[in-house]
Amino acid sequence: MPSSSNFPIFLTVSSEAAGMRLDQFLAAQMPETSRARLQQLIGAEKVLINGAPVKASLRLRGGERITVLAAAQAPALRAMAEDIPLEIVYEDDDLAVVNKPAGMMVHAGAGASEGERNRGTLVNALLHRFGRLSGVGGELRPGIVHRLDKATSGLVVAAKNDAAHRKLAAQFMRREVKKKYIALLHGWMKQDRGTVTGAISRDRVRRTRMTTRRSGGRAAITHYTVQRRIESQFGKFTLLELKIDTGRTHQIRVHMASLGHPVVGDTLYGAPGELRGRSATTLSLDRNFLHAAALGLAHPRTGAPLSFNCELPPELGTFLKRIEQGL
Repeated sequence: MPSSSNFPIFLTVSSEAAGMRLDQFLAAQMPETSRARLQQLIGAEKVLINGAPVKASLRLRGGERITVLAAAQAPALRAMAEDIPLEIVYEDDDLAVVNKPAGMMVHAGAGASEGERNRGTLVNALLHRFGRLSGVGGELRPGIVHRLDKATSGLVVAAKNDAAHRKLAAQFMRREVKKKYIALLHGWMKQDRGTVTGAISRDRVRRTRMTTRRSGGRAAITHYTVQRRIESQFGKFTLLELKIDTGRTHQIRVHMASLGHPVVGDTLYGAPGELRGRSATTLSLDRNFLHAAALGLAHPRTGAPLSFNCELPPELGTFLKRIEQGL
């Protein structure tokens, strides 16, 4: 598979690809680029076959020489205000702390289109609620100091002005912010407590995943303490409290999976999509069992210590009860 970071890219169409559309072939060769982006690239005559521009719908015969001249450029996005309900845990003139539900993206991805992923985000909801946020993060991520994964719930702090944003960001950079998570893992953890320090980098093959198996990754530190071990008709599980010193992409998820204990519901890192009980009962969770339960930081203006907590959301509490009681 070619790297899309070095251009031009040269590809030769194999006989097995004969009959495929050009855009389909490129999507298979360049999975990190969406098919819509590739079609835009072809339309801009940045993809040549045997030295000539062609249409995306062209059917390949095999043996053609394809040249991709440049990377697909995503159109600029701006966050937009949307009337979406929010659970505000705390707010003042400088910041807001929100209990983000699972299923909500913090902000749209840089490669998204306006109608694709720039809807229903936490940023959009915050803009509607407060009208204005800090501009340090740019037009796509106003006010966002840190993030949670889409399938993770819990506490997120947002900055209302640039001065607050910079001071909050400095606290995160200096690892002064205290973050506590609750997670349910598959299997029983051997140790009652421990620290995982595997460096994290992007998986070379599955680009949506992170990994600890490559050298040269970014330092990451996760501390865990076992709350209880559960044996049920659905198998063995461990309920954990976790604290992280760093905030790498998917950090807790990839660290726990590296120990052989993926977060329940996290199919990206090896968790099953459905739990099967001994009595033919099945149980599933359409999110990760991972919740940012506590957040501690210094107020960016006054320096006063702030501490926030939020309980497990109802869907996780109910799921945990069903596992423990075998329902």
